[in-house]
Amino acid sequence: MSDDQDAPQIYLITPSEFDLSGYPGQLAACLDRVPVACVRLALGTKDDARIAKAADALREVTHARDVALVIDSHILMVERLGLDGVHLQDGARSVKKVRKDLGDDAIVGAFCTNSRHDGMTAGELGADYVSFGPVGITHLGDGRQAELELFEWWSMMIEVPVVAEGALDIDLIRKLAPHTDFFGIGDEIWGADDPASALAEMRVAMGG
Repeated sequence: MSDDQDAPQIYLITPSEFDLSGYPGQLAACLDRVPVACVRLALGTKDDARIAKAADALREVTHARDVALVIDSHILMVERLGLDGVHLQDGARSVKKVRKDLGDDAIVGAFCTNSRHDGMTAGELGADYVSFGPVGITHLGDGRQAELELFEWWSMMIEVPVVAEGALDIDLIRKLAPHTDFFGIGDEIWGADDPASALAEMRVAMGG
């Protein structure tokens, strides 16, 4: 993942459940339609065999297009499945150990809800990026929301790349685009008839 472009980049998040007979093709269509910096495998299952099959299928799609593939939370699967890194859901708590375990070349990201403190700590401990969200209104989670002000402050004060994710829409993307490095997009497009077209529309809103 890199942040060397003016417009924010896309960080694509898989659905929590998908069919291997069709989803890899949908993902490939998205990657062929718009530039994507990274894909996060975010299956909700605890079945490691299912996760491994999904990782194998998606790795073929992403690596053929020079796109990084990280996995949500499952640190021990990164090396075993030949993935590029891990997205941690516990703020800054695991970053130091995971960085040591996976080495400097692995991508280590940290989701920090809307906590500046957790975000700064995660960056200091070696996270490659910090993710804040949800940025939109949702009935899921505990009610915390990452407001525009947080991204404005982060972009002025902190050099660690930041991801805006959760309940995004076109208006939010336009407002946040000057202040974030990446948009984490997932459920916003996968329910559409044509996810690649929906993603392309969001890409235009980012200014890219």
